[in-house]
Amino acid sequence: MKLGLGLYQHMLTKEHFDFAKQCGCTHVVVHLVDYFNKGNQKNKNDQPLGDGDGWGLAGNSKKLWEVDELLKLKMEINNAGLELEAIENFDPADWYDILLDGPRKESQIEEIKRLIRNVGQAGIPIIGYNFSLAGVCSRISGPFARGGATSVGMDGVDDCPIPNGMVWNMVYDQDAPAGTVENVSHETLWQRLEYFLNEIIPVAEEAGVILAAHPDDPPMPVVRNTPRLVYQPEMYSRLLNIKPSKSNALEFCLGSIAEMTKGDVYEVTDLYADQIAYIHFRNVKGKVPYYKEVFIDEGDIDMIRVLKILKSKNFNGLLMPDHTPQMSCEGAWFAGMAYTLGYMKAAMMLV
Repeated sequence: MKLGLGLYQHMLTKEHFDFAKQCGCTHVVVHLVDYFNKGNQKNKNDQPLGDGDGWGLAGNSKKLWEVDELLKLKMEINNAGLELEAIENFDPADWYDILLDGPRKESQIEEIKRLIRNVGQAGIPIIGYNFSLAGVCSRISGPFARGGATSVGMDGVDDCPIPNGMVWNMVYDQDAPAGTVENVSHETLWQRLEYFLNEIIPVAEEAGVILAAHPDDPPMPVVRNTPRLVYQPEMYSRLLNIKPSKSNALEFCLGSIAEMTKGDVYEVTDLYADQIAYIHFRNVKGKVPYYKEVFIDEGDIDMIRVLKILKSKNFNGLLMPDHTPQMSCEGAWFAGMAYTLGYMKAAMMLV
């Protein structure tokens, strides 16, 4: 098993690469999209651009997906003694009409195919994605982890609809007409995913790239008046069966799995271990719609037991913290990540 760290666009610096190496990581996962808190800003139709849950403007990563830029980034990471394992999340500006079944769907699917080919040409093995309209949302932050460390959680259902011009927490059209994203059925969203996978998996196979699907976060059947796809463990099977392929795999988030109202996280890990591309290794207390993210060693999940299951299944993929509570000190993110990575490295050696 490999130890990795996830870095957002603004973190793709030597300082962060060196930090990953110093913490014992061998690999990194990069997010080429940054999320900016837009506070109470609104567009011309008086629609909010953000609510503090990681919202921002889409379309800020276009250049970074070009082959020369990917190779440049890969070289910088390699020079720090690390490997680039995956890119996580497409820019909403590149696939909003695939998600919404809009008029630009066909041109956007061709663009996604081009980006997958670019990633393959650059020798990057995995792209993580989450086929969702609302994306990661509906979370609160507070002193939820041990010692009052700041973390995130959920405290009830979020029924606030998504304004037009936004998907996945990001605004792709600031001049979109007033109104909200259409409330479609679960089956309609599954049909959109089926179209997506049938189109891109053959391209991913040819490019030597694995597409890894994240479960819904939070795993609720409906969030912000829109349906979710993988909010119970068995729904992962439906996704995999749409287009069976080594290129159709899972971005397995232990926290999201544990937050689900059905299933046992250990049985689910054992069931899907052979189809996991990489793992978000984090711990939680509670289940939706009431849960809190906590330190790696204080939640409901026995992380050592999970590692033993993965070892028994000969899982050789990457484990990364995803995110973790931030400590009450200078460099809060660095401290929280260092604690988590130290625990993970020791635990991986133990099993």
